[in-house]
Amino acid sequence: MTEKRPLLAVAGPTASGKTALSVRLAKALDGEVVSADSMQMYRGMDIGTAKPAKEEMAGIPHHLIDVLDPWETFSVADYAAMARPLILEIGGRGKLPILTGGTGLYLDAIVKHIQFSPMPSDEGLRRELRELAQREGTGALFAILRDCDPEIAATLHENNLGRVIRAIEVYRLTGIPISEHNRRSRAVPPPYRVCFLGLTCQDRQKLYQRINLRVDRMLEAGLVEEARRLFSGVVSPTAAQAIGYKELRDYLEGRESLTEAAERIKKESRNYAKRQLTWFRREEAIRWLETDTFPDEEALFQKALEIVREELLGEGKKG
Repeated sequence: MTEKRPLLAVAGPTASGKTALSVRLAKALDGEVVSADSMQMYRGMDIGTAKPAKEEMAGIPHHLIDVLDPWETFSVADYAAMARPLILEIGGRGKLPILTGGTGLYLDAIVKHIQFSPMPSDEGLRRELRELAQREGTGALFAILRDCDPEIAATLHENNLGRVIRAIEVYRLTGIPISEHNRRSRAVPPPYRVCFLGLTCQDRQKLYQRINLRVDRMLEAGLVEEARRLFSGVVSPTAAQAIGYKELRDYLEGRESLTEAAERIKKESRNYAKRQLTWFRREEAIRWLETDTFPDEEALFQKALEIVREELLGEGKKG
């Protein structure tokens, strides 16, 4: 039986401090960072995605950042196909791969070793379902999903139109609920021994304050010009929906003020953080670290290091 290789995952909502902690852990544990952020993969989207600068990387190799152009489409299956051999290669060199990011689907794909089989699609059917939602509301579409796949419906909000449509589409084209496809995709056990850290704040308002401050700093750093450059070219639907950019489009096209756009970025970022926390809370294996309960970053780092050494490296507690 092949021995499972160690993999450290660091997850959490936007602005929770994942990059800084991952870099410190990489230095202490001879690791390399593998990004699990769907937007940091795009070149030219630096400020709005909080892409780590060279100084923040502190000499630690960071992978799967700046590997796509904004016009390229990309899926979670594509991500898994890129990340898996990379993680094994890093481990094969005796380094610790540290999977870091806030894109839950990407983290799940690796940590749970989800197998992606090609599933059919039908643009005509998608268009028909979108038109139905426009005519009769998202509730009508969600009722269809509840009938054909109540299990997946229980995990989705009816306003998550993209995933609701995809679930109905898969059922109608294959006759198999997407919840069953998901079960089958998890049949192969992962080749990793995983330690999963999650960052959050005990006081949610402190996280929201960090998000608001980050948005202010992004705008000061030139986010508006970055968004203008992005939208002056061809942009894929995925990249066009990145928070921090899509909210500036109305400002750039003269439909609202910069102040209004900035407030929308903050609100959307806070809402995204809520969704991220909801996603990660389902993961029973995550060891949560409430960053605002530690006196400083050093104490947070030492606790994280203790958990990793105990759970992943089998060193146990000292003393």
